[in-house]
Amino acid sequence: MKKYKIQQSPFVVPTTDGKLIEEHWGNSTGNSNISIAHMVAPPNWSEPHQTPEFDEFTLIISGKKQFEIDGEIVVLEKGQSILIEKGARVRYSNPFSEECEYVAICIPAFSMDLVNREE
Repeated sequence: MKKYKIQQSPFVVPTTDGKLIEEHWGNSTGNSNISIAHMVAPPNWSEPHQTPEFDEFTLIISGKKQFEIDGEIVVLEKGQSILIEKGARVRYSNPFSEECEYVAICIPAFSMDLVNREE
């Protein structure tokens, strides 16, 4: 038996806000301890504040992404990364004129039950 798996067809998460989410590993593949997703946020995209019960790492591939973390604004650009620890109140957005491509890793895996999004 092989000691590896290759992901050739990530789960494309349905969205209504124009954001592309391709989950390579996570709850969609039976891996509840980690999720790894490739994402593309369109210009002027944002989502509500949330207080996740998971740590989230983000690596920016291209463009810029804005993070509002416990009231502080942080902007990352290509080649930069961040760890946002579970329990932080965070709002992700791309208020810029170009799309932002990035990789997100959540430990444990992202789930709607653990994200605690505000209305």
